[in-house]
Amino acid sequence: MKVLITGASGFLGSHIAEQFAAAGHEIRLLLRRTSSREFLTFPHEEAIGDVTDPGSLRPAVEGVEAVVHPAGLIKARSEAEFRAVNEQGTSNLLKAIEERAPDLRRFVYISSMSAHGPSPGGEPRPTEAEPKPVSAYGRSKLGGETATRASALADRSVIFRMPVIYGPRDPALLPFFKAVRLRIAPLLWGGRNRLSIIYASDAASAVVAATTADTDAGGRTYCPEDGIVYAWRDLLSAIESASGRQALMVPIPLIGYQAAGLGSELFGRITGQAQVFDRDKVREMRRRAWVCSSTELREDLGWRPGVQIEEGARLTHEWYREAGWL
Repeated sequence: MKVLITGASGFLGSHIAEQFAAAGHEIRLLLRRTSSREFLTFPHEEAIGDVTDPGSLRPAVEGVEAVVHPAGLIKARSEAEFRAVNEQGTSNLLKAIEERAPDLRRFVYISSMSAHGPSPGGEPRPTEAEPKPVSAYGRSKLGGETATRASALADRSVIFRMPVIYGPRDPALLPFFKAVRLRIAPLLWGGRNRLSIIYASDAASAVVAATTADTDAGGRTYCPEDGIVYAWRDLLSAIESASGRQALMVPIPLIGYQAAGLGSELFGRITGQAQVFDRDKVREMRRRAWVCSSTELREDLGWRPGVQIEEGARLTHEWYREAGWL
């Protein structure tokens, strides 16, 4: 299968592209001229473009059988900036496909649990339940979902609402590994907040399975997770074990995170740079549960996760050290 993959220079995108290449598929990567190629060590074709530039997308989609779209912003200076990429960028890509690749077999949109919203009561919400995002990021990803469902490709599309993803090349959890290395582990709500997680290679294998499946997965929405609902303390404990360090669990009240988020925002305004941690992120953190279920994914496609948290944390720690990140 010939597949176009966006966002392959990023964390999850690089794992997805790597797995398609390893399986023998012909892959084309939509990259900016300034995109890092550090992790793109496998055979691939490049299409230079950007989802915010509709003209660059038309030649990129020509001749492909599937498009996998993980590209998007995870930090921005405003909701409008989020929407310009995560929502309008997705719409631009879909329109290019409708014009230049109308017979596309599969479109896979990589969304986030943030688009669906938190989990009251700590239980997974049905995928068809009304989305209730609580952040600008979540609303922008929901906008991408809405564009996908409204397109002519709706019945050939699969949406993945990703939970917390971790693994080699992940910059998001690196600060927590660094904190544990310093024997400090920050806690909100006493570390009892609940979450679903997935190892990066398992998330990528789910995407490959949905893209290449002979069964009709079109129109479905999935959430790949490893089958266990964790407390935040569990994740920190796995990081401790992987690091060979025991950290002091430090409870930090919500107001502390809010103050830090505000400080980060002010720093971003001064420097003109978007910050990953801000008050918008705190709006998500203050919810006590973000959990989902992979039951439908397992039943429809026979997918199974291969890495649990203890092994995943160890492999992630090893990669950080070998790459000089830690």
